[in-house]
Amino acid sequence: MKAVAFCGSARKNGNTALLLKTVLETLEEGGVATELVELAGNEIPGCKACFGCFKNKDQRCVFKKDVVNSCIEKMVSADVILLGSPTYFADVSSEMKALIDRAGMVSRANGNMLKRKLGAAVVAARRAGAIHVFDSINHFFLIGEMIIVGSSYWNIGLGREKGEVAGDEEGLQTMVTLGKNINWLLTKMNG
Repeated sequence: MKAVAFCGSARKNGNTALLLKTVLETLEEGGVATELVELAGNEIPGCKACFGCFKNKDQRCVFKKDVVNSCIEKMVSADVILLGSPTYFADVSSEMKALIDRAGMVSRANGNMLKRKLGAAVVAARRAGAIHVFDSINHFFLIGEMIIVGSSYWNIGLGREKGEVAGDEEGLQTMVTLGKNINWLLTKMNG
């Protein structure tokens, strides 16, 4: 079993990454191989609606000069996809939005190739707007026929400054519970 987490923060090793790492550590305890991909430092243009992926049907975006096709390959090879984003003006970061749009379009062009994979949204927020981010990510999973895994609360941690989310005990516990729920579901699915 493999889980891949994509961190849509513009800051490496920030609050969103810390939350994702908490989930991944719990998954590793359950025997799941994990990988964290930080999108920070990568320019990721949005989808151009060229529909080249529908023409080619090769599980790839026709634009190849960025990390999106590598991310799509990682999604295809994983059993679990975690998408994490900070809250930017009550929505996902531009990096995460571009990944969602392009990976989503490629998936749809290829028969919803991510269907039945497990998906979970992870959100970092300073104060508010996180529910919209959570919903935006979950809509990617839902339209792709994926299975959304929940936790004991919404998968949100609070903190503004780098590392501040480490002080959100409830948020961190929510990530641990999310990891446990994913492990449980993987066991049931592959029993």
